[in-house]
Amino acid sequence: MAQNPYGAPISLEEAKKPAAAALAEAVKNNWTMAVAIVDPSGNLVYYEKMDNTQLGSAELAIAKARSATLWKRSTKAMQDSLADGGSAVKVFRLQGAVPVAGGFMLIADGKIIGAIGVSGDSAANDNQCGAAGAAVVK
Repeated sequence: MAQNPYGAPISLEEAKKPAAAALAEAVKNNWTMAVAIVDPSGNLVYYEKMDNTQLGSAELAIAKARSATLWKRSTKAMQDSLADGGSAVKVFRLQGAVPVAGGFMLIADGKIIGAIGVSGDSAANDNQCGAAGAAVVK
């Protein structure tokens, strides 16, 4: 499987766009979410947490974003691998891997410029918001 190469890191202004799209999806569905945008190295670029978002989601959103960019796959792909009988030992031994849906690579011009992580509700709802955010990056 060919993987996208890493590119120049997402800027602060660029990072606000996928975060806004993810949060808009959350508002539309009456979910409370935390959203994090990281650069290709996993360094935090932008973070926002809606009022009343569960406190554990604050750190989990960042961890999901880091996992997606460091391992070049969505966190749902890791979750699905485990659910399909994939090697749990392998996934859990990968430093920084978070096999819970809601983390997506941000790809522009075929290169990974960062990642988005969303947490605050069910894994499916986190994933829906993260996908909405990732979709606005071109």
